[in-house]
Amino acid sequence: MKAVITATAKYLPDSVLSNHDLELMLETNDEWIRTRTGISERRILRDPEKATSYMCGEVARQLLEKRGISADDIELIIVATMTPDMLFPSTACFTQSIIGAKNAWAFDLNAACSGFLYALQTASKFIESGLHKKIMVIGADKMSAVIDYTDRSTAILFGDGAGGVILEPAKEEGFGILDARMYADGETGTDHLLMTGGGSRHPATHETVDKRMHYIYQDGKQVFKSAVISMANVAEEIMTRNRLTADDIDYLVPHQANQRIINATAERMGLDDAKVVSNVGRYGNTTAGTIPICLAELDEEKKLHKGSNLVLVSFGAGYTWGGIYLKWNQ
Repeated sequence: MKAVITATAKYLPDSVLSNHDLELMLETNDEWIRTRTGISERRILRDPEKATSYMCGEVARQLLEKRGISADDIELIIVATMTPDMLFPSTACFTQSIIGAKNAWAFDLNAACSGFLYALQTASKFIESGLHKKIMVIGADKMSAVIDYTDRSTAILFGDGAGGVILEPAKEEGFGILDARMYADGETGTDHLLMTGGGSRHPATHETVDKRMHYIYQDGKQVFKSAVISMANVAEEIMTRNRLTADDIDYLVPHQANQRIINATAERMGLDDAKVVSNVGRYGNTTAGTIPICLAELDEEKKLHKGSNLVLVSFGAGYTWGGIYLKWNQ
């Protein structure tokens, strides 16, 4: 019994932060940003009263409407995020409250940019075991809350956004999540992409605030190199394990961190541009939101058909990375 996606949805804030806007804030320019990242603009949730759970709630409502079901039908909510509303309670519990899913249990999962794939794989096992029949999986991050807009190395990369899916048991064999490979390398990755302040190691103090420890730090060169290698390797592994050729794959849906990383992964798989999903130019890196936003757009644009072969790949802080082979069922 495999898990299939029966609904998709996305939410992007209305406010746009363009490269030209960043030129007024940082020592940078539009051409420099686009050449190195492929990003032209990103969305920002500017209302200080609205956090990650607000975006999750917007996605959750759409999912219920598109699937034509009640919140009471949802049995589990998993929210993948690295920018929870609070350390506790979980953003998933806030989301449950927003939509009134009183029959669902709920928890957050943090694997940074790989969070949605980790959550999708986790949820699929609850379906495969027969324990649950309707699970909501959402990837969402309000990255603007943890970005230092005086730091050119990170400010140009990230945006806010959310996407999600409903998972249910497949009614036919051969559809849904058919294979997955998940990885982590804490020995290598924990020093290169992190936020040092706010946890139990460095609780919030005047000193941690003064040292700007509550913002993201990234060693760009190291992360870029590791992301290219890891995403390409896991994509190739998924193809080999499932005897897939470039001709068999309808779409590569990669994490949207940097256009050059996306291009390198596609080249390793032997895919032409038409089969590679990319919206990083419009939204930047929404971390756990990137892949479900891509899925929602593919679905909205009616680019998917029953039997479409999708390969999803990601890389994030930790380091964490993974790949999923999904055969579309709708």
